[in-house]
Amino acid sequence: MRDLQPAPMPLRNPTPADRSGPDRLSLVVPMYNEEDNVLPLVAQVQAAMAASPWPWQLILVDDGSRDRTATRIREAVALCPDRIGAVILQRNFGQTAAMQAGIDVAEGNIIATMDGDLQNNPHDIVRMVRRLLDEDLDLLVGWRRDRQDNLWVRKVPSWCANRLIVAVTGVRLHDYGCSLKIFRTSVIRQVRLYGEMHRFIPTWMATVTSPERIREEPVSHFPRVHGQSKYGLSRTFRVLLDLLSMYFFARYRAAPGHFFGRIGLLCGFGGAVALGWLAWRKLMDGEDIANRPLLMLGILLAVIGVQFICTGIVTEMLARTYFESSGRRTYLVREVLGGGPGEGSAG
Repeated sequence: MRDLQPAPMPLRNPTPADRSGPDRLSLVVPMYNEEDNVLPLVAQVQAAMAASPWPWQLILVDDGSRDRTATRIREAVALCPDRIGAVILQRNFGQTAAMQAGIDVAEGNIIATMDGDLQNNPHDIVRMVRRLLDEDLDLLVGWRRDRQDNLWVRKVPSWCANRLIVAVTGVRLHDYGCSLKIFRTSVIRQVRLYGEMHRFIPTWMATVTSPERIREEPVSHFPRVHGQSKYGLSRTFRVLLDLLSMYFFARYRAAPGHFFGRIGLLCGFGGAVALGWLAWRKLMDGEDIANRPLLMLGILLAVIGVQFICTGIVTEMLARTYFESSGRRTYLVREVLGGGPGEGSAG
């Protein structure tokens, strides 16, 4: 399994990717209970990377597997230590955390991610990396046009989730769930992945780069041969919760008071209208309003409105404390061109 390509990249502590230097490629593959797929995957990757004009490395991440996946990964590293590195997690943290672990140790200025179930085709990677570099993109997402999965368990829920994500986020892609993605390391490291946010990576990337630098590419997809799928209908509810969290952080991270304030103003306005109308009927017509359900609804909306507005003020204070204490900025600079005023100039 050892190849003869030049300039190996051993796995070590990562350094900031240098966009001006020679291009280098890191392949990150999170795996969970995929013992029968490890060695075939390594063989496929090495065959596909024979056409790579860039130095490359393969990083296998064991996400606390309960079978012999970690053992198989160690065997693969022993067979080709100059090309293959591994990260063995202490327990199962989920695909997002495993993917982040691989990204954190990646050496290349270009990172490719893919699943470890042999359903992605490593031969698509070189073509996708070349397009990302030629078109100066920050993210290229795989699009499984001819997806080889169960219709009702995988394809229909995925189709619904993709349409919902596009409607909420505005980042128009056909296939958010495809793990075959190509990133610029300098951009993806500006985003930290938590929970199960891997399916929203394009949207998170759109918070640190222009959506115009995010594109998709049709890729191959194969049916699963070994192991069992870790996805099903049960993830639908988690997708909805993650979508709400992602929408909040993507749109209102720097101004959370706007999110809560809008809800508070809407509730408060509804409560004020209801109470005002009841007050009019009481004062002008002398009607008894004590037993009317609208009175309780108006009071409830007014109280909720005040609470949301106060929550918005508190979150604004927390956001300002976060940005000021951490030294983080509310903007990100891609590059600075031209000269500036010289140091020590006369005032």
